[in-house]
Order: sequence, then structure tokens, then C-alpha cells
Amino acid sequence: MGLFERFLTLWVALGMGVGVILGLVLPGLFHTIAALEIAHVNLVVAVLIWVMIYPMMIQIDWAAIKDVGKKPQGLALTLVVNWLIKPFTMAALGVLFFQYLFAPWVDAPSASEYIAGMILLGVAPCTAMVFVWSQLVKGDANYTLVQVSINDLIMVVAFAPIAAFLLGVTHITVPWETLLLSTVLYVVLPLAAGMATRYLLQQRSQHAVTVFVARIKPWSITGLIATVVLLFGFQAGTMVAKPLVIAMIAVPLLVQSYGIFFISWWGARWLKLPHNVAGPACLIGTSNFFELAVAVAISLFGLNSGAALATVVGVLVEVPVMLSLVAMVNAWTPKPT
Repeated sequence: MGLFERFLTLWVALGMGVGVILGLVLPGLFHTIAALEIAHVNLVVAVLIWVMIYPMMIQIDWAAIKDVGKKPQGLALTLVVNWLIKPFTMAALGVLFFQYLFAPWVDAPSASEYIAGMILLGVAPCTAMVFVWSQLVKGDANYTLVQVSINDLIMVVAFAPIAAFLLGVTHITVPWETLLLSTVLYVVLPLAAGMATRYLLQQRSQHAVTVFVARIKPWSITGLIATVVLLFGFQAGTMVAKPLVIAMIAVPLLVQSYGIFFISWWGARWLKLPHNVAGPACLIGTSNFFELAVAVAISLFGLNSGAALATVVGVLVEVPVMLSLVAMVNAWTPKPT
């Protein structure tokens, strides 16, 4: 592991602190950056995520994609956890905490909005960031691509019905532009760039691919840290103004994240999945497509709503949680004998 990967937790923690400080000192700058969006997709964040996942896309061997069908258990685990378990456990935890455990400290309308935001997180499985987590656990890049692609296809048809059912409404406006544009920006474009780059490098030699990826790999982590700085900068004021509410929202999100991970890990062990498939499968189920969840919360409930705040807390919680889970997966990697 390089310097960036070895001390990634430290860099992310520093990124969080820098983001909050800059957000408080230079709020105008972050408001300007936040306004650079199309269909609720922030273009600056999109570029940074693109930088994050481009190096992983170059490593995808398209000749090996066909082999995924020979071992479908990992894909089945991902789909069951993401679509049959995760949305419903998130909704149940939201109700448990905000209608019962935290009821004395939260008014009913706010509680309902916090639950709604959590539900939107639970119905949006991770798309872009999972390529980063997969690389950090030495996951199979080809298998990860297939898992993400099928999740995206299912999300197009399943997101709205499941969200509508769990929110208890009959009419839910899903920003399809956001969903489609996010998929293009976070998956299709970097994938196309990675394919083209790999093809050109292979014209020289197979070794050229390895050398080039090693050279640009630090940019992936740099993109992650820069994204953290931006997200924390966007929400610096809210974090300072409502620390108790943020802490209360974070509790069920933490329970959900670690709970879903251990359910997935148990399933992977039961299916006897190899580490490079089990690792990404568990991390996909644990992380969220927070860009979509935030956009839908704002569209349905408003920018200053409790639902929007809950999805933002999901962003704040996700990176440190996912780093801890990456560490667990790597610690539990079978050692060669």
C-alpha cells in the first residue's frame, strides 16, 4: 500500500475538519460551488467522483466479464441484501428510534421527515463510491462492475415503488434526470474512458496498463478526500447549528450500516464466496447512493427539511463507517498458506 492508502483514515479525518472550517470561513465559495449543478447533480462533485473511479475502470478486463455468470452467488447476495432487506430494515430502524426511543426529544413532524430521509438512503444502493471500496479490499474489478451495473438497472424500476411504499404515499416524484445523469457521470463516462485508455495502453504492452494505473492511483484517493472536503463544507453551518439532531440521526444509520454489513458477511461465508467477490458484495450493500437520496429528499420535502438533513447526515456518516468496514474486510482476508 502507498502512503495515501496506508494513512487514508487520517487524510479523511483531516478532510472533514478542513471542510467544516472552510465552510464556516468561506460560506460564499461553497454556495457558489453548490449552485453548479444540473438536475440536482453537483458538477464539481461529479468530476471528483470521476477522478476517483477512473483508475479502477482501467483495470477492468472485459474478456473476463463473461466469467461472472459462472459464479452468480455473489451477485445474488448483492441483490437480495440491497432490494429485499436493506430498505425495510432502514425504515424499521427509523420508526424504532424516532417514533419511540427518541420521541421525547423530537417533535412528530420532524421525526417523520427524518424517517423519510433515512428511507430514501436505504432504497438507494451505492453506485460510484463502491469502486473505491472495492479497490481498497482488492476486490474483483470485473465482478464489481457487473454488480453495480445490475443494481443501476434495478434502481431505475424499483426505486420509486419501494420508496413510495415505505414512505406511505401514492404519488412520489422521482427525479429521473438525476438518476440517469448520475449513472452517466459516475459509471458510463469513466467506464468509456477507462476502456479507451486500456485499449490504447495494451497496444503498447500489457505491462503498460499496470505501470499507468500505479502512476495515477493516488489521484483516486485524492478525489475521495476532496469530495469529503466539499461535502463537509456544504453542511458546515448545519453541523454546528444542530449537533444533537445530527447525533440522533447518526445512531440508527450506524446500526443499519454495521448490521447490513454483518448480514452480508454471514451470507458471503454461507455461500463460500472468495474474498475478492465477498468484499465488494458486502460493501455495496452497506453503502448508499447518497447523491440520489439527497436530490430526491430535496425534491420531495425541500432544501431545509428534516428529510434532506437526514440524507446529508448519511453522507457524513458513510465515509468513516466504510473505511472501518474496509479495514475489517482486509483484516479477515484469508492468509495464503
